[in-house]
Amino acid sequence: MRELIVDMVSTLDGFGDGGPQSAAYWGYDGPGLKAWIERKLAADHVLVMGATSYRMMAEIVQDGDDPSFARMAELPKVVFSKTLTQPLTWANTTIVDEPLETAVPALKELDDLPMITLGSPSLVRSLFDAGLVDRLRVMVFPTMHGREGEGPLYTRLPYQQLTLLGTEVVDDRLVSLDYKVS
Repeated sequence: MRELIVDMVSTLDGFGDGGPQSAAYWGYDGPGLKAWIERKLAADHVLVMGATSYRMMAEIVQDGDDPSFARMAELPKVVFSKTLTQPLTWANTTIVDEPLETAVPALKELDDLPMITLGSPSLVRSLFDAGLVDRLRVMVFPTMHGREGEGPLYTRLPYQQLTLLGTEVVDDRLVSLDYKVS
């Protein structure tokens, strides 16, 4: 049975974007983070996203030259959307327009390949609200948005009990936290 894993990147105070720093990864991109991303992409999995993240990522991948983009194209992708239509420009993408509550359990039954979210904060909220998330992985960046932040990630999620499965320090600056959702 598949696991549904939510991957998030976050400032220490829980923001996923916004704030005064506009650089990718809050300016903490580097060889350690790149190696961590490549290691995660190398493992077989299904990318799961909503239509907005799909549109953004399909455009970035199409116009970019990052070596990880070829691997992302190889991976199967599931996009939850009622607005997208075939044909899609990003290879190996399936549109699901059924309700999450029925589609995700059916997808989990297909095989053991984990499903991992890519961006998609509103989809992530819906997945948590429906009780469909098995694991939460958060990469914490050593910065705080404080009063400069917009749209904190966790405030609109339901209450969750989490069990720590592991931690990893990346590049002596970033911390990856892996939790089982209870």
